[in-house]
Amino acid sequence: MALSRLSSRSTAISRPFSSAFSRFLSTDTTPITIETSLPFTAHLCDTPSRSVESSSQELLTFFRTMALMRRMEIAADSLYKAKLIRGFCHLYDGQEAVAIGMEAAITKKDAIITAYRDHCIFLGRGGSLHEVFSELMGRQAGCSKGKGGSMHFYKKDSGFYGGHGIVGAQVPLGVGIAFAQKYSKDEAVTFVMYGDGAANQGQLFEALNMAALWDLPAILVCENNHYGMGTAEWRAAKSPSYYKRGDYVPGLKVDGMDAFAVKQACKFAKDHALEKGPILLEMDTYRYHGHSMSDPGSTYRTRDEISGVRQERDPIERIKKLVLAHDIATEKELKDMEKEIRKEVDDAIAKAKDCPMPEPSELFTNVYVKGFGTESFGPDRKEVKAALP
Repeated sequence: MALSRLSSRSTAISRPFSSAFSRFLSTDTTPITIETSLPFTAHLCDTPSRSVESSSQELLTFFRTMALMRRMEIAADSLYKAKLIRGFCHLYDGQEAVAIGMEAAITKKDAIITAYRDHCIFLGRGGSLHEVFSELMGRQAGCSKGKGGSMHFYKKDSGFYGGHGIVGAQVPLGVGIAFAQKYSKDEAVTFVMYGDGAANQGQLFEALNMAALWDLPAILVCENNHYGMGTAEWRAAKSPSYYKRGDYVPGLKVDGMDAFAVKQACKFAKDHALEKGPILLEMDTYRYHGHSMSDPGSTYRTRDEISGVRQERDPIERIKKLVLAHDIATEKELKDMEKEIRKEVDDAIAKAKDCPMPEPSELFTNVYVKGFGTESFGPDRKEVKAALP
Protein backbone atom coordinates (compact mmCIF):
# COMPACT_ATOMS: atom_id res chain seq x y z
CA MET A 1 0.00 0.00 0.00
CA ALA A 2 1.30 3.46 -0.82
CA LEU A 3 1.38 5.98 1.99
CA SER A 4 -1.27 8.14 0.38
CA ARG A 5 -3.75 5.29 0.73
CA LEU A 6 -3.05 4.69 4.40
CA SER A 7 -4.82 6.25 7.37
CA SER A 8 -3.23 9.50 8.51
CA ARG A 9 -4.27 9.40 12.13
CA SER A 10 -1.43 10.00 14.63
CA THR A 11 -0.36 7.28 17.05
CA ALA A 12 0.78 7.36 20.64
CA ILE A 13 4.31 6.44 19.65
CA SER A 14 4.62 9.66 17.64
CA ARG A 15 3.55 12.04 20.40
CA PRO A 16 7.01 12.77 21.81
CA PHE A 17 7.81 14.19 18.39
CA SER A 18 5.89 16.59 16.18
CA SER A 19 2.23 16.41 15.26
CA ALA A 20 3.39 17.79 11.90
CA PHE A 21 4.13 14.17 10.96
CA SER A 22 0.69 12.87 11.82
CA ARG A 23 -0.54 12.80 8.24
CA PHE A 24 2.34 10.50 7.32
CA LEU A 25 1.63 7.91 9.99
CA SER A 26 -0.22 4.73 9.18
CA THR A 27 -2.46 2.90 11.62
CA ASP A 28 -2.18 -0.23 9.49
CA THR A 29 -0.93 -2.87 11.91
CA THR A 30 -1.15 -5.81 9.50
CA PRO A 31 1.82 -8.03 10.40
CA ILE A 32 4.87 -7.84 8.16
CA THR A 33 7.69 -10.32 8.74
CA ILE A 34 11.19 -8.88 8.45
CA GLU A 35 14.31 -11.04 8.29
CA THR A 36 17.34 -9.69 10.17
CA SER A 37 20.31 -8.82 7.99
CA LEU A 38 22.68 -11.16 9.85
CA PRO A 39 22.29 -14.09 12.23
CA PHE A 40 22.81 -13.57 15.96
CA THR A 41 25.87 -15.05 17.64
CA ALA A 42 25.34 -16.45 21.12
CA HIS A 43 27.40 -17.19 24.21
CA LEU A 44 25.85 -19.59 26.76
CA CYS A 45 22.31 -19.03 25.47
CA ASP A 46 20.03 -19.76 22.54
CA THR A 47 19.74 -17.32 19.65
CA PRO A 48 16.53 -15.42 18.89
CA SER A 49 14.66 -16.04 15.67
CA ARG A 50 15.81 -13.97 12.71
CA SER A 51 12.18 -13.44 11.69
CA VAL A 52 10.84 -10.28 13.31
CA GLU A 53 7.19 -9.23 13.25
CA SER A 54 6.57 -5.61 12.27
CA SER A 55 3.91 -3.48 10.56
CA SER A 56 3.58 -0.56 8.13
CA GLN A 57 3.07 1.70 11.12
CA GLU A 58 6.28 0.55 12.82
CA LEU A 59 8.36 0.79 9.65
CA LEU A 60 7.27 4.38 9.06
CA THR A 61 7.83 5.27 12.70
CA PHE A 62 11.32 3.77 12.60
CA PHE A 63 12.16 5.76 9.47
CA ARG A 64 10.81 9.05 10.78
CA THR A 65 12.33 8.72 14.24
CA MET A 66 15.80 7.78 12.99
CA ALA A 67 15.71 10.53 10.34
CA LEU A 68 14.78 12.99 13.08
CA MET A 69 17.63 11.78 15.28
CA ARG A 70 20.07 12.08 12.39
CA ARG A 71 18.95 15.60 11.54
CA MET A 72 19.11 16.64 15.19
CA GLU A 73 22.71 15.48 15.50
CA ILE A 74 23.77 17.16 12.27
CA ALA A 75 22.19 20.39 13.53
CA ALA A 76 24.07 20.01 16.83
CA ASP A 77 27.30 19.79 14.82
CA SER A 78 26.52 23.15 13.18
CA LEU A 79 25.54 24.78 16.48
CA TYR A 80 28.79 23.60 18.06
CA LYS A 81 30.84 25.03 15.21
CA ALA A 82 28.92 28.30 15.60
CA LYS A 83 29.94 28.26 19.32
CA LEU A 84 26.32 28.13 20.45
CA ILE A 85 27.09 24.78 22.11
CA ARG A 86 30.07 24.81 24.45
CA GLY A 87 32.07 22.14 26.23
CA PHE A 88 31.98 18.51 25.19
CA CYS A 89 29.59 17.20 22.54
CA HIS A 90 29.42 13.57 21.42
CA LEU A 91 27.16 12.78 18.46
CA TYR A 92 25.22 9.58 17.74
CA ASP A 93 24.69 9.66 13.96
CA GLY A 94 25.20 6.18 12.55
CA GLN A 95 24.09 4.45 15.74
CA GLU A 96 20.38 5.34 15.60
CA ALA A 97 19.21 1.73 15.09
CA VAL A 98 20.33 0.86 18.62
CA ALA A 99 18.18 3.56 20.21
CA ILE A 100 15.06 2.93 18.10
CA GLY A 101 15.25 -0.88 18.17
CA MET A 102 15.70 -0.95 21.92
CA GLU A 103 12.70 1.33 22.51
CA ALA A 104 10.52 -0.86 20.28
CA ALA A 105 11.19 -3.85 22.53
CA ILE A 106 10.53 -2.31 25.95
CA THR A 107 8.27 0.05 27.90
CA LYS A 108 8.87 3.24 29.86
CA LYS A 109 8.66 1.13 33.00
CA ASP A 110 12.03 -0.31 31.98
CA ALA A 111 15.04 1.86 32.71
CA ILE A 112 17.95 2.99 30.54
CA ILE A 113 21.24 4.49 31.66
CA THR A 114 24.07 5.41 29.29
CA ALA A 115 27.29 7.35 28.90
CA TYR A 116 27.76 10.76 27.27
CA ARG A 117 26.51 9.94 23.74
CA ASP A 118 22.99 10.39 25.01
CA HIS A 119 20.96 12.84 22.87
CA CYS A 120 19.14 10.22 20.79
CA ILE A 121 18.47 7.92 23.73
CA PHE A 122 16.77 10.87 25.46
CA LEU A 123 14.70 11.62 22.36
CA GLY A 124 13.68 7.96 22.08
CA ARG A 125 12.54 7.96 25.71
CA GLY A 126 10.05 10.70 24.89
CA GLY A 127 12.13 13.86 25.26
CA SER A 128 11.44 16.82 22.98
CA LEU A 129 13.66 18.60 20.49
CA HIS A 130 13.11 21.82 22.43
CA GLU A 131 14.51 20.20 25.58
CA VAL A 132 17.45 18.79 23.61
CA PHE A 133 18.57 22.04 22.01
CA SER A 134 17.84 24.08 25.13
CA GLU A 135 20.07 21.80 27.18
CA LEU A 136 22.80 21.78 24.56
CA MET A 137 22.82 25.58 24.56
CA GLY A 138 22.59 25.85 28.34
CA ARG A 139 19.04 27.27 28.53
CA GLN A 140 16.46 27.04 31.32
CA ALA A 141 14.10 24.82 29.32
CA GLY A 142 16.70 22.09 28.93
CA CYS A 143 16.04 18.62 30.30
CA SER A 144 18.60 19.29 33.07
CA LYS A 145 17.64 22.98 33.42
CA GLY A 146 20.58 24.00 31.23
CA LYS A 147 23.11 22.85 33.83
CA GLY A 148 24.07 19.46 32.44
CA GLY A 149 24.90 20.11 28.81
CA SER A 150 25.46 17.47 26.17
CA MET A 151 26.69 14.72 28.50
CA HIS A 152 24.04 14.93 31.20
CA PHE A 153 20.58 14.49 29.71
CA TYR A 154 18.01 13.06 32.12
CA LYS A 155 14.33 12.10 32.14
CA LYS A 156 13.40 10.17 35.26
CA ASP A 157 9.66 10.13 34.50
CA SER A 158 10.42 7.97 31.44
CA GLY A 159 13.03 5.79 33.12
CA PHE A 160 16.05 7.55 31.61
CA TYR A 161 18.79 8.00 34.21
CA GLY A 162 21.43 9.79 32.12
CA GLY A 163 23.79 10.83 30.50
CA HIS A 164 27.12 10.26 32.42
CA GLY A 165 30.50 11.81 31.67
CA ILE A 166 32.85 9.42 33.49
CA VAL A 167 33.76 6.44 31.31
CA GLY A 168 32.10 3.28 32.62
CA ALA A 169 30.81 4.88 35.83
CA GLN A 170 27.17 4.47 34.76
CA VAL A 171 27.47 0.67 34.83
CA PRO A 172 27.43 0.21 38.64
CA LEU A 173 24.63 2.79 38.84
CA GLY A 174 22.61 0.84 36.29
CA VAL A 175 23.10 -2.40 38.19
CA GLY A 176 21.90 -0.52 41.27
CA ILE A 177 18.72 0.47 39.42
CA ALA A 178 18.21 -3.20 38.48
CA PHE A 179 18.70 -4.12 42.14
CA ALA A 180 15.95 -1.66 43.10
CA GLN A 181 13.64 -3.10 40.42
CA LYS A 182 14.09 -6.63 41.75
CA TYR A 183 13.74 -5.51 45.37
CA SER A 184 10.50 -3.69 44.52
CA LYS A 185 9.21 -6.59 42.37
CA ASP A 186 8.66 -4.19 39.46
CA GLU A 187 8.89 -6.86 36.74
CA ALA A 188 11.03 -4.40 34.78
CA VAL A 189 14.63 -4.39 33.53
CA THR A 190 17.49 -1.91 33.21
CA PHE A 191 19.49 -1.47 30.01
CA VAL A 192 23.00 -0.45 31.07
CA MET A 193 24.74 1.02 28.04
CA TYR A 194 28.46 1.58 27.53
CA GLY A 195 30.94 1.70 24.66
CA ASP A 196 33.77 -0.58 23.64
CA GLY A 197 36.12 2.04 25.11
CA ALA A 198 34.65 1.33 28.56
CA ALA A 199 34.56 -2.44 28.16
CA ASN A 200 37.88 -2.98 29.95
CA GLN A 201 36.86 -1.03 33.07
CA GLY A 202 37.20 -2.94 36.33
CA GLN A 203 34.00 -1.47 37.74
CA LEU A 204 32.05 -3.07 34.89
CA PHE A 205 33.15 -6.55 35.92
CA GLU A 206 32.58 -5.88 39.62
CA ALA A 207 29.05 -4.71 38.90
CA LEU A 208 28.40 -7.64 36.55
CA ASN A 209 29.57 -10.07 39.22
CA MET A 210 27.05 -8.67 41.71
CA ALA A 211 24.30 -8.71 39.07
CA ALA A 212 25.02 -12.39 38.40
CA LEU A 213 25.23 -13.31 42.10
CA TRP A 214 21.83 -11.75 42.77
CA ASP A 215 20.16 -12.60 39.42
CA LEU A 216 19.39 -8.94 38.78
CA PRO A 217 17.33 -7.86 35.73
CA ALA A 218 20.30 -6.01 34.22
CA ILE A 219 21.03 -6.02 30.49
CA LEU A 220 24.52 -4.74 29.77
CA VAL A 221 24.62 -3.26 26.27
CA CYS A 222 28.02 -2.67 24.70
CA GLU A 223 27.62 -0.23 21.78
CA ASN A 224 30.70 -1.37 19.90
CA ASN A 225 31.39 1.37 17.35
CA HIS A 226 34.93 -0.05 17.05
CA TYR A 227 36.82 3.01 18.31
CA GLY A 228 37.33 4.07 21.92
CA MET A 229 38.09 7.72 21.21
CA GLY A 230 40.80 7.25 18.56
CA THR A 231 41.88 3.75 19.54
CA ALA A 232 40.67 0.80 17.47
CA GLU A 233 39.16 -2.05 19.48
CA TRP A 234 41.87 -4.50 18.44
CA ARG A 235 44.55 -2.21 19.90
CA ALA A 236 42.76 -1.93 23.26
CA ALA A 237 41.26 -5.38 23.85
CA LYS A 238 42.95 -8.76 23.64
CA SER A 239 39.49 -10.20 23.04
CA PRO A 240 37.10 -7.80 21.30
CA SER A 241 34.27 -10.37 21.47
CA TYR A 242 32.52 -8.26 24.06
CA TYR A 243 29.40 -10.43 24.19
CA LYS A 244 31.58 -13.22 25.65
CA ARG A 245 33.22 -10.99 28.25
CA GLY A 246 30.70 -11.97 30.92
CA ASP A 247 32.30 -15.44 31.11
CA TYR A 248 29.56 -17.04 33.25
CA VAL A 249 26.97 -14.49 32.02
CA PRO A 250 25.24 -15.23 28.68
CA GLY A 251 25.69 -12.87 25.75
CA LEU A 252 24.53 -12.09 22.22
CA LYS A 253 26.28 -10.35 19.34
CA VAL A 254 23.82 -8.22 17.35
CA ASP A 255 23.99 -6.25 14.11
CA GLY A 256 23.57 -2.83 15.69
CA MET A 257 22.95 -1.21 12.30
CA ASP A 258 19.74 -3.23 11.88
CA ALA A 259 16.87 -1.82 13.96
CA PHE A 260 14.92 -5.07 13.74
CA ALA A 261 17.86 -7.17 14.93
CA VAL A 262 18.20 -4.80 17.89
CA LYS A 263 14.47 -5.02 18.62
CA GLN A 264 14.52 -8.81 18.54
CA ALA A 265 17.65 -9.06 20.69
CA CYS A 266 16.28 -6.63 23.30
CA LYS A 267 12.99 -8.53 23.57
CA PHE A 268 14.94 -11.75 24.01
CA ALA A 269 17.23 -10.12 26.59
CA LYS A 270 14.35 -8.66 28.59
CA ASP A 271 12.63 -12.05 28.87
CA HIS A 272 15.93 -13.65 29.87
CA ALA A 273 16.78 -11.00 32.46
CA LEU A 274 13.39 -11.21 34.17
CA GLU A 275 13.61 -14.99 34.43
CA LYS A 276 17.31 -15.75 34.81
CA GLY A 277 19.27 -12.57 35.54
CA PRO A 278 21.85 -10.53 33.62
CA ILE A 279 22.81 -10.87 29.97
CA LEU A 280 25.25 -9.02 27.71
CA LEU A 281 24.37 -7.58 24.31
CA GLU A 282 27.13 -6.45 21.95
CA MET A 283 25.74 -4.06 19.35
CA ASP A 284 28.02 -4.02 16.30
CA THR A 285 27.53 -0.41 15.21
CA TYR A 286 29.44 2.60 13.84
CA ARG A 287 29.63 6.33 14.46
CA TYR A 288 30.06 8.67 11.50
CA HIS A 289 31.36 11.63 13.51
CA GLY A 290 34.57 11.55 15.49
CA HIS A 291 34.55 10.62 19.17
CA SER A 292 33.57 14.17 20.05
CA MET A 293 33.36 17.49 18.21
CA SER A 294 37.07 18.07 18.93
CA ASP A 295 37.92 14.89 16.99
CA PRO A 296 37.78 15.07 13.17
CA GLY A 297 37.42 11.29 13.15
CA SER A 298 39.67 10.81 10.14
CA THR A 299 43.18 10.49 11.61
CA TYR A 300 42.77 6.91 12.85
CA ARG A 301 40.44 5.61 10.12
CA THR A 302 40.10 6.33 6.42
CA ARG A 303 37.35 8.30 4.74
CA ASP A 304 36.81 5.27 2.52
CA GLU A 305 36.01 3.21 5.61
CA ILE A 306 33.39 5.72 6.75
CA SER A 307 31.80 6.07 3.31
CA GLY A 308 31.81 2.29 2.91
CA VAL A 309 29.74 1.85 6.07
CA ARG A 310 27.36 4.60 4.92
CA GLN A 311 26.82 2.89 1.59
CA GLU A 312 26.52 -0.68 2.83
CA ARG A 313 25.15 -0.59 6.39
CA ASP A 314 23.45 2.75 7.04
CA PRO A 315 20.52 2.02 9.42
CA ILE A 316 18.16 4.62 7.92
CA GLU A 317 18.76 3.45 4.37
CA ARG A 318 17.94 -0.09 5.45
CA ILE A 319 14.56 0.99 6.79
CA LYS A 320 13.93 3.17 3.74
CA LYS A 321 14.48 0.18 1.44
CA LEU A 322 11.98 -1.85 3.46
CA VAL A 323 9.38 0.94 3.34
CA LEU A 324 9.74 1.16 -0.43
CA ALA A 325 9.85 -2.62 -0.92
CA HIS A 326 6.57 -3.07 0.96
CA ASP A 327 4.96 -0.20 -0.97
CA ILE A 328 4.24 1.72 2.24
CA ALA A 329 5.46 5.06 0.87
CA THR A 330 7.01 6.50 -2.28
CA GLU A 331 10.40 8.17 -2.61
CA LYS A 332 8.69 11.55 -2.89
CA GLU A 333 6.62 11.00 0.26
CA LEU A 334 9.72 10.09 2.23
CA LYS A 335 11.53 13.18 0.90
CA ASP A 336 8.55 15.30 2.00
CA MET A 337 8.81 13.75 5.43
CA GLU A 338 12.52 14.62 5.58
CA LYS A 339 11.72 18.23 4.64
CA GLU A 340 9.27 18.45 7.52
CA ILE A 341 11.86 16.96 9.83
CA ARG A 342 14.32 19.67 8.81
CA LYS A 343 11.71 22.35 9.53
CA GLU A 344 10.83 20.85 12.90
CA VAL A 345 14.49 20.82 13.93
CA ASP A 346 14.99 24.40 12.73
CA ASP A 347 11.90 25.56 14.64
CA ALA A 348 13.10 23.84 17.83
CA ILE A 349 16.50 25.52 17.53
CA ALA A 350 14.91 28.95 17.06
CA LYS A 351 12.70 28.39 20.10
CA ALA A 352 15.66 27.24 22.20
CA LYS A 353 17.70 30.29 21.21
CA ASP A 354 14.91 32.52 22.58
CA CYS A 355 14.89 30.67 25.89
CA PRO A 356 16.68 32.46 28.78
CA MET A 357 19.82 31.23 30.49
CA PRO A 358 19.49 29.83 34.03
CA GLU A 359 19.44 32.32 36.90
CA PRO A 360 22.76 32.61 38.79
CA SER A 361 21.02 31.19 41.89
CA GLU A 362 20.64 27.87 40.02
CA LEU A 363 24.32 27.26 40.74
CA PHE A 364 23.32 26.42 44.29
CA THR A 365 20.31 24.16 43.66
CA ASN A 366 20.08 20.42 43.02
CA VAL A 367 23.03 19.67 45.27
CA TYR A 368 21.08 17.64 47.84
CA VAL A 369 17.98 15.51 47.47
CA LYS A 370 14.88 17.42 48.53
CA GLY A 371 14.36 17.19 52.29
CA PHE A 372 17.92 16.15 53.08
CA GLY A 373 20.06 19.01 54.31
CA THR A 374 20.35 22.66 53.41
CA GLU A 375 22.24 23.73 50.33
CA SER A 376 25.20 26.07 50.07
CA PHE A 377 24.70 29.78 50.62
CA GLY A 378 23.65 31.64 47.52
CA PRO A 379 25.19 34.91 46.30
CA ASP A 380 22.88 36.93 48.59
CA ARG A 381 24.11 34.89 51.59
CA LYS A 382 20.65 33.42 52.18
CA GLU A 383 20.19 29.70 52.42
CA VAL A 384 18.91 28.15 49.21
CA LYS A 385 16.72 25.11 49.81
CA ALA A 386 17.08 22.00 47.67
CA ALA A 387 14.70 22.01 44.71
CA LEU A 388 14.92 18.60 43.10
CA PRO A 389 11.53 17.20 42.07
